[in-house]
Amino acid sequence: MQVKKWCLSALPVALAASASLLTGCNSDSNGSGFPREQTLYVAGSQWGDPSSFNPLAETWQPAWPVNDRFNLMYETVLNYNTLTGVMEPALGTLVSQDNDSVVVDLNPAAKWSDGKPVTAADVKFVFDLGRRFSDAATSFAPQFISEIKVTTVDNGGVKTERMNFLVNKKDRNNRLVVLDLLQAIRIAPSHVFEALLKANGDTLANVKKLKIDSAPVVSGPYNLKSYSNEKIILERRDDYWGNAALHGGKMPAPKYIIHPIYKSNDAFAIGLAKGDLDATQTFIPRIGTKSKDGVGTWLEKAPYYVPGAIPMLILNVTKKPLDDKNFRRAMAAAINYGDVSDLAVSGYSGKLNPGLIMPTVLEGKYFDSASAAAHAVALGKEAAQKILADAGYKAVFKADGSLDYTTDKAGNKLPTLSIKAPAGWSDWEAMVKIAVKAMREAGIDVREGFVDASQYWPSKPSGEFDILMDKPASNVTPSLPWSRFEAVMSSRNWAEIGKSMNENQGRYNNPKDKGYNKKVDSLLKAIPLVTDSAALKKAYVELNNIFLDDQPAIPLVYLPEQFYQFSTKTWTNWPTEKNSYGPPQLPWVSAGINTLWQLQLAK
Repeated sequence: MQVKKWCLSALPVALAASASLLTGCNSDSNGSGFPREQTLYVAGSQWGDPSSFNPLAETWQPAWPVNDRFNLMYETVLNYNTLTGVMEPALGTLVSQDNDSVVVDLNPAAKWSDGKPVTAADVKFVFDLGRRFSDAATSFAPQFISEIKVTTVDNGGVKTERMNFLVNKKDRNNRLVVLDLLQAIRIAPSHVFEALLKANGDTLANVKKLKIDSAPVVSGPYNLKSYSNEKIILERRDDYWGNAALHGGKMPAPKYIIHPIYKSNDAFAIGLAKGDLDATQTFIPRIGTKSKDGVGTWLEKAPYYVPGAIPMLILNVTKKPLDDKNFRRAMAAAINYGDVSDLAVSGYSGKLNPGLIMPTVLEGKYFDSASAAAHAVALGKEAAQKILADAGYKAVFKADGSLDYTTDKAGNKLPTLSIKAPAGWSDWEAMVKIAVKAMREAGIDVREGFVDASQYWPSKPSGEFDILMDKPASNVTPSLPWSRFEAVMSSRNWAEIGKSMNENQGRYNNPKDKGYNKKVDSLLKAIPLVTDSAALKKAYVELNNIFLDDQPAIPLVYLPEQFYQFSTKTWTNWPTEKNSYGPPQLPWVSAGINTLWQLQLAK
């Protein structure tokens, strides 16, 4: 694809003024800019130069919108509505689910942009890449799906391919993650990529290096028009199969979707307030003050966003004194969570539930406040100091009242603990600083340890940290809250420090230790198979109580899955709490894409 430098006039004035990267000034192919009444400007999902639009590359590698659960170009089998918990139609429609299989009917109307039908062979191709190639992005899928059986059924006189995703009973035996996969893995055309594999020596690594940026064959409602280091431009496919099959013959309201690429949140905040950006998922402080500028969020008042993820401190329990749960509980008691919410994230978090279950419509039914209160630590400086004193720890303060060091029960000086977090992540840095201040005031010797991202990411799986700032299970998926507990507590793949672990990176509950609690892993294994609601709540309550007793991590605050925020200056009828036809998802994420058919031009 020819990479074009678009003229500044093709972008709204505020965006052009605030984007330091905009340099070129050639008009587009028709000699004019993009009509504002036909163009949706979005931001927050692309931060660096776009280098690939290859759907077979790892999730994090391609540019927007070919990464994550973004289905504007390449669609998933199903979409997940984070408001209702319903698996909504995409390429397929959910027929049934149980502990043995998930059954989906592929929409017979689905077509690729080259006119060929989307078939079960395309779905099997993408999922089965994980069996053929160890470096496939779907290499983990066979742990959960043993086989995809395809039959043909008659749906009202229309022959339909029915796909039966069999739960791998001999391996992970987890229906919840099968649902996760069906709403996360984008389907690519097998007839295109099989030919590319053949032309590249049947080596997936070679195919993954291809940019796939010239007239890509897609199934979604938009396709790539052009891109540069300044922006990515999509154009509506007026012959998109889903217009008739899913949307009553309507087309998405915007003809173009443009994603400018900026390096600063400030540029996004300015663009949104001026109405030159229509939707963003960037952190904007004091969003409530922007309503006068036509800026909206899901909730009209604080906390403005629906909780979707929990930033937390992951504690490396292989290191002293973090191997002592009393010390860990004292840390949890010391932190001022109100300050974290108010000062670090502009009050965007409601009150924390003790533990790992969020107070949302989908998760709140598994939480028991009385039980959690009986297991959670009392909060405050004095409560933290009492826990430390009862466990034999002593804080030594300087003459000016600041903490010098902490000693253990034998009087030995403890090492200063460091909280590792990426430098430059302003909201995370603020959370860490507030937590450190409160813990030091309580007598816990801990400091900030902000590092370059190149140091942060490798240290996560290796466990080479004291304390790690992290956001486990950050996407809202069908498997929550199970997947959050799994990410923090599972010992299924326990490995020593230096070896890779993709969950429980604090190395809690070592199966080789005499204190190993078998109940944790047995609950994690059992919960995905429990179908009785009362029994499921009981299991979650028990698991949450163990978390509170042992405190392997410290939840700090609630944040949304995405900072869902929009401008009503050009486009209106955005989903909100009062207009809840869709979920609080941006219109390029999973079920949030349906918003594109409902947007209306402002009068």
